[in-house]
Amino acid sequence: MKDHTINAYPFTAIVGQEKMKKALILNAINPKIGGVLIRGEKGTAKSTAVRALANLLPEIEVVEGCIFGCNPGNTNEMCSACLEKLKQGELKSERRKMRVVDLPVSATEDRVVGTLDIEHAIKKGEKQFEPGVMAAAHRGILYVDEINLLDDHIVDVLLDSAAMGVNTVEREGVSFSHPASFILVGTMNPEEGELRPQLLDRFGLCVDIEGIHDAPARVDVIKRRLAYENDHEGFAAEWKESEMEMCKSIIAAKDLLPDVRITDDILELIAQICIDMQVDGHRADITMMKTSCTIASFNGRTEVTEEDVKEAAELVLSHRMRRKPFEEQSGNQEKLDETINKHKEKQQEKQQQEREMEQPEQKQHMEQPQDPEQNNDTSHHSQDVPDEVDVTTFETGETYHVKQLSAKQIPMSRNGSGRRSKTRTDSKSGRYVKSAIPHERTNDVAFDATFRAAAPHQIRREKNGKAIAIEQSDIRKKVREKKIGNTVLFVVDASGSMGARQRMTAAKGAVLSLLIDAYQKRDRVGLIAFRGEEAELLLPPTSSVELAKKYLDIMPTGGKTPLPHGLTKGYEVIQSELRREPDACPFLILISDGKANVSMQGKSAMDETISIASQFRMDGIPSTVIDTEVGAIRFGFARQISEALGARHLKLEELRSDSIVSAVKFSIGG
Repeated sequence: MKDHTINAYPFTAIVGQEKMKKALILNAINPKIGGVLIRGEKGTAKSTAVRALANLLPEIEVVEGCIFGCNPGNTNEMCSACLEKLKQGELKSERRKMRVVDLPVSATEDRVVGTLDIEHAIKKGEKQFEPGVMAAAHRGILYVDEINLLDDHIVDVLLDSAAMGVNTVEREGVSFSHPASFILVGTMNPEEGELRPQLLDRFGLCVDIEGIHDAPARVDVIKRRLAYENDHEGFAAEWKESEMEMCKSIIAAKDLLPDVRITDDILELIAQICIDMQVDGHRADITMMKTSCTIASFNGRTEVTEEDVKEAAELVLSHRMRRKPFEEQSGNQEKLDETINKHKEKQQEKQQQEREMEQPEQKQHMEQPQDPEQNNDTSHHSQDVPDEVDVTTFETGETYHVKQLSAKQIPMSRNGSGRRSKTRTDSKSGRYVKSAIPHERTNDVAFDATFRAAAPHQIRREKNGKAIAIEQSDIRKKVREKKIGNTVLFVVDASGSMGARQRMTAAKGAVLSLLIDAYQKRDRVGLIAFRGEEAELLLPPTSSVELAKKYLDIMPTGGKTPLPHGLTKGYEVIQSELRREPDACPFLILISDGKANVSMQGKSAMDETISIASQFRMDGIPSTVIDTEVGAIRFGFARQISEALGARHLKLEELRSDSIVSAVKFSIGG
C-alpha cells in the first residue's frame, strides 16, 4: 500500500483534462456521488491525476488506533470494537489525512475484502478478522488502475461495498462486518476491453479523455514533467499555494453542500433528460441530482441551475446510454441541448402565464412580441436537430440468433474470467463443487470434508482442550469450478477469390455474429487477414471486440492466397499469447476456401499448409474451418486442412449464420 501524500505530483499542475479533474473534485466534496470511472488512451495522466488528488483531500477525525479509521462522531460508521470502546468511555480520536489506497489488478478476493482466521475461531471460539484493502480505504479513496482487467467478481464486491458502505466477510459459517465507505475511482484503456454495462452503471460519474493535440500545451507537459523529475520538492513547493487554495475550495463546498436546494422544476428537468436519453433504471436520475447539487456548492451557490444540470448530465450519462454491441453513439449532445432548451421554453411560458394572470390588461401586448419569437425559436431549433443517424452493420448482423449450448469441461485447471467454458480453477472465486486430498500446503481448506475425515479418529486422539483434534492427514482442499472465456483468433482469407460479394458478406457475417457472442461471453478476440503475398495481424488478442469489428469493416480484399502465411501467423500469435498468459484458452477459426497458392519456402503451398495445420493438432489447439468454396466443381482443400487441424469442417453455403455460430460454439465448448 503506497502513501501518495508525500512528493505526489501536484493535482493543479496537471495540464488539460479539466473534466477528469472536475469529476475527482466533485467526489471529494460529496462521496455519495458514487465514484468515477476514467476511460482513455494510455499516457493521458489518468493515474497521475488520481494519485495527486491525495494532496487536496481534507483531514478527517478518526478513532485512535482503529484499523478502519471509524468516525468517532457517528455510531453508524463504527466497527464493533469502537462501539465497545464508546460504551466503556475509552474512545479517543485523532485527525489524519484522507487516504488514496491502491488496489493491484492481481489482488485476490481475500486481499480485497479481508479474511477470517478460521484456526483461531476453532481453537478459541472467537472471531479474528484480518483486514483487507477495503478496510484501509474506509473513509478515503480506493483507486483501481486498469479496472477492466480486474476479475468481474472482485469488481462486483467492490461496487456492492461502495454502495452499501459495509463489507461483510463470510467463511465456513463465520461472519464479520465492518464499515467500508469509500470513493471508488477506476481507470481503464477501452482498447483493452470494456466493463459490463451492469458494472458501468454502478459508477456515479464517467469521463472519457484523450491526449492533448495542441503543440504548446504538449510542450508545457514536457517541461513540467522534467521540472518535477529534476527537483521533486521544489516543484511541489511551486504549486503548494494553488493546492492549498483548491483544498480550501473543497472544504468550503463540503460545508455549503447541506444548504444547497433543488427545485421541483429542476428535478423535472433531470427526469426528462434521463427519459429522452433512454437511460435504464433510476440510478442516473439520483446521481445527476447529487452531482448538480455538488457542482452548485463548488461554485459557491445554494441553488441548482440548468447549467449545473447540463454539466452533471455530461458526467453521469455517457456510460449509461442504452445501446447494442458495436452500435455507435451519436447526437447525444444535441438531444441534451434540445431537452434543456425545451425546458427553458416551458419555464418562459410558465412565467409569462403568471405575469398575464397578475396583469391581464397587458396580455395582448405581451403576446404579440413573444409568440412569433417563440415560434421562430422552436422552428429554428427543430431544423438544427439532426435526424437520428442509422447504425451501419453487416448484412446479417441483426438476424443472428446465438443458441446457448452446454459448455464442455476444460480438462486442465485454469484461472481467468468469462462466461463460456467450464474449468477447474485454483482461485477462490470458483464454485465449491467437491473436496480432494491436497498434494501440497493449501490455504483453501474444505472444513466440512476435513471435519468428516477427522471425526472417526477423535476417540484415539489427544485433544488437549480442543473441541476437535485435526491432523495433517485430515486436511482436505476445496475443488472449485468456474467459467472462463476463450481467446478466439480469426484467420480470414481476404484474397481475390473471396471478392465475390455474397461470399465475403457471408464470411464477415459469421465473424460479426461470433464477435457479438464473444462480447456476451467476455472472450478475447484477435484478427488476422491473409492476401497478396503475406498475412497481417490486424488486431492482437484483446478484450475489445468493438475494435475487432472496426478492423473487420476496413479489411481489404484482393490478390493471391498466402494461406501458409496465415496459419503460421496464427500459430505464432497463439504461442505468444500462451507465453504471456499461460491460463489462456486459445481457439482458431479459419475462414477460407483452402486454395493456397503462395508458399513460404518454395515448396507446394498446399503441403506447407497441411504441415503447419498438423502442428495445431499436435499442440492440442482447438479450431474450426468455415469453408467458403462454392460452385458445382469443388476441390475440397478446406476439408483437407480441417482434417490436418483436427478441426470441425463447416460449409458456408449450407448453414445459416446462426447455425455456423452454434457449431463453432459447440467446437470450443461454448
